[in-house]
Amino acid sequence: MDEFLLARPDSVVRGSGVRVSFADPGAAVAARRGSAMAIVGALPFDPGQAAALWQPRELLHTAGSWRPAALPELPAVRVVAEIPSPAEHVARVTKLVEQLGDPANALRKVVAARSMVLEAESALDPEVLAGYLLARHPNAAVYAVDLFAAGRPGETLIGATPEVLVARHGDRVSLNPLAGTLPHLPDPADDAAQARELLSSTKNREEHAYVIDWIRERLAPVCADLHIPDAPELLSTEQVWHLATPIHGTLRDPSTTALDLALLLHPTPAVNGTPFADALDTITAGEPWRGFYGGAVGWCDSDGDGEWVVAIRGGELAADRRRLRASAGGGIVAASDPRAELAETTAKLGTLLGTLRCALPNDGPSPSHLLG
Repeated sequence: MDEFLLARPDSVVRGSGVRVSFADPGAAVAARRGSAMAIVGALPFDPGQAAALWQPRELLHTAGSWRPAALPELPAVRVVAEIPSPAEHVARVTKLVEQLGDPANALRKVVAARSMVLEAESALDPEVLAGYLLARHPNAAVYAVDLFAAGRPGETLIGATPEVLVARHGDRVSLNPLAGTLPHLPDPADDAAQARELLSSTKNREEHAYVIDWIRERLAPVCADLHIPDAPELLSTEQVWHLATPIHGTLRDPSTTALDLALLLHPTPAVNGTPFADALDTITAGEPWRGFYGGAVGWCDSDGDGEWVVAIRGGELAADRRRLRASAGGGIVAASDPRAELAETTAKLGTLLGTLRCALPNDGPSPSHLLG
């Protein structure tokens, strides 16, 4: 397989065929500068791991929404493992909160994630699953990316993300970072109060501010006229409320491409934490391998334009097309409530599990060998 799909509400980008592939993003940047080639694919969460980037033989960009030709019924899917278990996730977050509350510790925020391993009765077609995700989440950016270039032939990264890492069109740069989350509530009055609580939450505003400060620091050298609002606004998805800050700027050097910008910004504190190195070390030491969860998916055309989204609200489909690992995380700061953080990850996992009509399991053992 060698397919790339990124379907946003107003546009669709598809890449097919392979001229040359890159596990090293630096090699992709160098090759692109030498020949002005287009690049599509995915970046892993950990910048030190192999990427899945390639030059497609064909890159098709069309306006309007995407709909697959047909949507046959999805097979039945069940959860076969939780890694870590809910109790273990709460215990880990509790320990992180203690660390973050220690003035002697440099760590200020870290994103803690957990996964559910799903198993389908028969093979899942990535394009069909992407179609169902789009039907259920029409305002999201739906992605499906083959991972062959990262040495994982037959595997697919798939999901429906609400977060734009960065977009570059001409000399204009835009992004909409998300950090700070509360689940939707079924009662409309309660849900409206939940939204107001999020907007005024000191804990969530602190979590969000770390992301904005990082982006400002990274973009200031490459962007003029950088516009960052003083306060975040609310963004609603089907499962949760987010704090969001729309950011715009103008490139100082028009040769800076969308791929350059994605590599400059990724991974932000929204999926990693702060300080950068301390958070990354804490995550890689304390969690199973994240792979492409929390990574980035996107494209860069021959003019340097492109869009990259944050690879959340999705999972990694195994080569057998029956095993799927779905992941979700939450930003932990000193004021975090471990039980609330567990609930946040559960709500975020609902994007994929709800689309697959897969019920959440009861607490139970989590055999790590099921990760594969």
